[in-house]
Amino acid sequence: MVPTERLTAEAREHRLKTGRPLVTLSYAQSLDGSIAAQPGRPLALSGPQSLRLTHQLRAAHAAILVGIGTVLADDPQLTVRLVEGVSPQPVVLDSRLRTPLDSRLMQNPLKPWIATFQDTDPTKKAQLERRGARVFPLPASEQGGVSLPATLAMLAGQGLDSLMVEGGVKVIGAFLSQKLADLLVLTVAPVFVGGLHIRMPERSEFPAQAGGFPRLSEMGCEILGDDLVVWGRLVS
Repeated sequence: MVPTERLTAEAREHRLKTGRPLVTLSYAQSLDGSIAAQPGRPLALSGPQSLRLTHQLRAAHAAILVGIGTVLADDPQLTVRLVEGVSPQPVVLDSRLRTPLDSRLMQNPLKPWIATFQDTDPTKKAQLERRGARVFPLPASEQGGVSLPATLAMLAGQGLDSLMVEGGVKVIGAFLSQKLADLLVLTVAPVFVGGLHIRMPERSEFPAQAGGFPRLSEMGCEILGDDLVVWGRLVS
């Protein structure tokens, strides 16, 4: 079994030491590494048993983060429904406040925290806040999105020890390339999709040796239904 509680046991110590939550990347991909078939279209890859694992992971984390692309494409709830446990605090990276007021996230009792640009539209900000969301204006990154280090520092400042990152493609790639992820739980579905892959920096940005790429240590794996689940600590 995936050791969810053991993986996050040191989360509080990690936050106090590093100034950011312990970050777990958790997502599903096809055999050829596809996360989606095409931009802006949801793709269900996980089987029932690995979906249950996803909800166990959600319950083990204080917060869960997705990008606005995932919100617009999937309209997720980001709650714990398939297992007993407390739902994590939903967090959305939304640089231009495109989160729909009628989205399922905005209907949940636990309203989302939205990380956005400092110069965001005050009218949109007020509309979201009236519906219960908390909007956090943060600096932009060099890549043009909301700064991930600033987002993590904000979450740590709110007392959140652990964060689960579910997507989408750009968000996962950004956490990997900026070395801001600590753990990985990856579900591999037994299908070929030929779709969208995680976007990483050009190879020239990494050292020539294989050891310079993000990799897993302390690995484990398990077959859940038809899916292969792989987990471990991320090192580079």
